[in-house]
Amino acid sequence: MPPETPQPQATVRDVTQILTRTRGLVDPVLRRAVQQLHPHIGEMAGFALGWRELDGTSRVGQNGKGLRPAIVLLAARASGARPEAAVDGAVAIELVHTFSLVHDDIMDGDERRRHRDTVWKAYGVGPAVLTGDTLLALAMDTLAQAGTPQAAAALRRLSSTLLELVRGQAEDVAFESRPWSCPDAVTVEEYQAMAAGKTGALLACAAAVGALLGGGSPSATAAMSRLGRHLGLAFQAVDDLLGIWGDPEVTGKPVFSDLRSGKKTLPIVAALASGGDGASRLASLLGARPDDVTLRRAAGLVRELGGLAYTRERAELHLHEALRLLEAPELERTAAGELAALARFVVDRAH
Repeated sequence: MPPETPQPQATVRDVTQILTRTRGLVDPVLRRAVQQLHPHIGEMAGFALGWRELDGTSRVGQNGKGLRPAIVLLAARASGARPEAAVDGAVAIELVHTFSLVHDDIMDGDERRRHRDTVWKAYGVGPAVLTGDTLLALAMDTLAQAGTPQAAAALRRLSSTLLELVRGQAEDVAFESRPWSCPDAVTVEEYQAMAAGKTGALLACAAAVGALLGGGSPSATAAMSRLGRHLGLAFQAVDDLLGIWGDPEVTGKPVFSDLRSGKKTLPIVAALASGGDGASRLASLLGARPDDVTLRRAAGLVRELGGLAYTRERAELHLHEALRLLEAPELERTAAGELAALARFVVDRAH
């Protein structure tokens, strides 16, 4: 009899409970780590992590959902360990993620993230660069000091992931200078390879580090890494949809944000790859001054040329592959089911 497939039909309340439980384990350790920093850096780190306002007052609520730490702890549980075994890994992954957002906002010139000023907008570019660098250093130190037999292997995994993440980011930046139309236009294959590094690598690392710190076998760790990679690619595909058609009240960014900034994302690249007169008209619109009328027309053409449908299909495909990996009989079933619920939640953000 084949193993029972984890059921992903969790409610928003179920997912919220999973993420709240994760934060309850991770946040105290994360706060203690940040308290080690120089006071001014700690202040900016607290702002980046969503703990404080610019005026120094404590902030109610969370800056982000804590998806990556949850993946770390659930991967440890799925490997048969208590989630506490992987808390240092979860802290390190969240610090790396926050570092990447701080630097990404500087490179993209984004002034808003999740309805708030970005760190560089609030404090300046130089202090924001220093904050990101410090968060990265703190992540590596946290994992190095974990004091478990598996910490060294987890640290090696994280360091190799950073090289992959930076390569993906470098490719994303290089795409900005590429033309919208052939022969040098960004291809769908190039975009997906970039996304596998920029976004997929860190989620693959989160799942693998959880499995490593949970004492998982090499094969289980490799399977968790593949799971995280698929989840990362699904996450990026959904982010690309939200970057064009997302509700500003939800995304914290203007409507047609990615079109406005000229980003080459999967729906746009896929639409341009369709060829013909429609793709030529879209390339012309994308090269024009980005006023509201032009952006609306471009978004309509991206949809008409199949960019939205293709991107949604890719997100569902990667979700399917992630869920298939969670069918492995050696995984602890409750944790596998909760990972499946998080995976479905990632994709359902686009609906």
